[in-house]
Amino acid sequence: MTINIKSASEIEAMRVACRLASEVLDYITPFVKPGVTTGELDRLCHDYMVNVQGTIPAPLNYAPPGYKPFPKSICTSVNHQVCHGIPGDKVLKNGDILNIDVTVIKDGFHGDTSRMFVVGDASIAARRLIQVTWECMWLGIEQVRPGGSLGDIGHAIQRYAESMGCSVVREFCGHGIGRQFHEDPQVLHYGRPGTGPVMQPGMIFTVEPMLNAGRREIREMADGWAIVTKDHSLSAQWEHTVLVTDSGHEVLTVSAGAPERPAELPKVA
Repeated sequence: MTINIKSASEIEAMRVACRLASEVLDYITPFVKPGVTTGELDRLCHDYMVNVQGTIPAPLNYAPPGYKPFPKSICTSVNHQVCHGIPGDKVLKNGDILNIDVTVIKDGFHGDTSRMFVVGDASIAARRLIQVTWECMWLGIEQVRPGGSLGDIGHAIQRYAESMGCSVVREFCGHGIGRQFHEDPQVLHYGRPGTGPVMQPGMIFTVEPMLNAGRREIREMADGWAIVTKDHSLSAQWEHTVLVTDSGHEVLTVSAGAPERPAELPKVA
């Protein structure tokens, strides 16, 4: 494992890319409503990235080993879709929940973030899952500090998620990011404290827990990309890109419209 420690100039470039990624989500927010298709959301985001920001949509034609190229510019995962949903003809309806995952490339650096959206009025159970997942992400981010271990992040997320009756998807994880979309290290959203690589100033990675309302088992759809819950239960995800600083951490994927960190995070016994 080779973890890339970013220089001051690389960190500044990452701040720009990450802010731009978050601003795509700011831009698309008012369009997320009943009657819109996920394909239309993709078109709007693509045009904003390319024509307004001058960024490159990283997912478009992205093809890691064993995968065919991803055909769209964002990921849209609805209801029981866990991640990597391909935008298309799906019409959003009242009560749906939606994750939009955006990664842009600016001047060779990647910014990666995702948010949950409620389409119209969602059920109490759906809103609770979204809230618990949001709190899990922040509990994980709170563990980011020099000298801590990556296992601390996963432990904090898993402990709270399971205490709230949710399950943590284990097949996907956070990742280092910079000039490459996916770099070392892998950041698991479960595990034991004090395990895994030790965090150092200049490391940049994502924290992006995926929680299911039911069981944690998943399966891949026939399109080769979209992942869904095996039991058809709802799934939620939030994602930030985070920098390890000399004294703690800095969340890079922030913008005017980004939801603020909770004033108080839950305590877990």
